[in-house]
Amino acid sequence: MTLLPPHESGPEEQQPHPDHDRGLEFDLSTMLSRRSLGLFLGAGGAAAALAACTPGGSSTASQPASSASTASATASASPSAATSASATPSPTLTRAIAECGVEIPQETAGPFPGDGSNGPNVLEASGVVRKDITSSFGSASATAEGVPLTFTLTLLDNANGCTPMAGAAVYAWHCDRDGKYSMYDSSLTNENYLRGVQEADSNGQVTFTSIFPGAYSGRWPHIHFEVFESMNNATAAGQVLAVSQIALTQAACDDVYATAGYERSVTNMKRTTLQSDNVFGDDGGIYQLATMAGSAAAGYTAGLNVTI
Repeated sequence: MTLLPPHESGPEEQQPHPDHDRGLEFDLSTMLSRRSLGLFLGAGGAAAALAACTPGGSSTASQPASSASTASATASASPSAATSASATPSPTLTRAIAECGVEIPQETAGPFPGDGSNGPNVLEASGVVRKDITSSFGSASATAEGVPLTFTLTLLDNANGCTPMAGAAVYAWHCDRDGKYSMYDSSLTNENYLRGVQEADSNGQVTFTSIFPGAYSGRWPHIHFEVFESMNNATAAGQVLAVSQIALTQAACDDVYATAGYERSVTNMKRTTLQSDNVFGDDGGIYQLATMAGSAAAGYTAGLNVTI
């Protein structure tokens, strides 16, 4: 059992709002199995294969130049761990397993987790299990505006030969394009957008549809996430297996922040680098830097391998 790290610095905290609806446990008891429900996995499977680690298809301002050579090397790899989890493992999963070995750094959940460790607990809210986290749910109604972003996490079990962690759960959250967090900012205490929970598929992958987060003072642009052993455990912060953050690439950030609505982020980006960031600075975010593809006009995809 992993305890949450201390909170990061950030905007001034606000008073929490009351818990929502009947909670995640109620969702689990009334929803169909997500392994057979296309809402979470069907169309998202293809997106996951594109988004995680080697998002392909569209041109990208930030995709590493070595992507083509890496993909070529991947084609010849066929780890037994992948075949045990899925009869037809995706090239993305095959590459992720081949590169597995370094566990994801444990990071702070920050001052605005919304998991019950610091005020409100969105994990108790009915409706939190979802792929699209752009809008608020329950009695809230606001929608976060911004450049579309689809991000995928591939969960791998390091102690068991980097096998995919099928059935694990991920809670992800991040700020809006103004750098504000729902449930905490004084103008958003009754909103819960940009927060959601999903169950990992047979490839150990979860994919969220969201918007590109802004950059606020003191932090490099990022996405928070917590990993739980199962959906049944995704109800309290103290039960997490890992707490970490995704770092977004500078090329993607510069592209997005040049568009209307992200004006505040331009100034904040100039004040922080990956090396000076109080979370990613110890190693420059090397193990948390997403592989990204896309454009501000068409939207971005981001992928990260999460070895636990």
